Amino acid sequence: MEESEYESVLCVKPEVHVYRIPPRATNRGYRAAEWQLDQPSWSGRLRITAKGQVAYIKLEDRTSGELFAQAPVDQFPGTAVESVTDSSRYFVIRIEDGNGRRAFIGVGFGDRGDAFDFNVALQDHFKWVKQQCEFAKQAQNPDQGPKLDLGFKEGQTIKLNIANMKKKEGAAGTPRARPASTGGLSLLPPPPGGKVSSLIPPPGEQLSVGVSPAQPAVVPSSGGATVSWPQPKPATADVWGDFTKSTGSTSNQTQPGTGWVQF
Repeated sequence: MEESEYESVLCVKPEVHVYRIPPRATNRGYRAAEWQLDQPSWSGRLRITAKGQVAYIKLEDRTSGELFAQAPVDQFPGTAVESVTDSSRYFVIRIEDGNGRRAFIGVGFGDRGDAFDFNVALQDHFKWVKQQCEFAKQAQNPDQGPKLDLGFKEGQTIKLNIANMKKKEGAAGTPRARPASTGGLSLLPPPPGGKVSSLIPPPGEQLSVGVSPAQPAVVPSSGGATVSWPQPKPATADVWGDFTKSTGSTSNQTQPGTGWVQF
């Protein structure tokens, strides 16, 4: 251990009790019920420190901070710190006086949370020690560490499903089909450069282009009365404009022959 290593504080608990414990007769473990829990031998403050890889459990006076006992811990869990079998608030620690003399004493916490913090502080320290040892081994032998091999093994192949990719691309660029008109007939677009034609008025109405109305046709009915039917009005060039020139046959089809009665 180097002299330049600094000492860090891992945990401090303001109240801890120390108990004398009987010798362990069997290997079943220690039991706190066998101690005189209502008559602790000493009470004070507990502080866990670390210097290098070794942790130290120090029992100190609450007021003066004088050291009562200390337990070096080089491995956890181990013989330096053991939990009792019948409670989570009591532990058995191995204290040393620096002259080679050792003794086992019992320590206990009044709060279960303090006992939990005591246990976790030792666990975290020795996890850090284990990581430092692994890093040191990797630094000494960098070639022995695991390497990431991204190359293909012998006979190894990969499969790319390109058909689905083309299908998705084609589906994204396919134009939508134009819906058909009612009756199964599609309407043709107007001719280029043509003017929008006026609508054909219903029978009996006049076009607003100055054309005189035609005389209605008189048809005798079965009862002797006469019924007058209006004659269709021929389309003029002023009404249809350029539309009659481009689609001349269409105007002939829309006009019924003279002498026929429209229904």
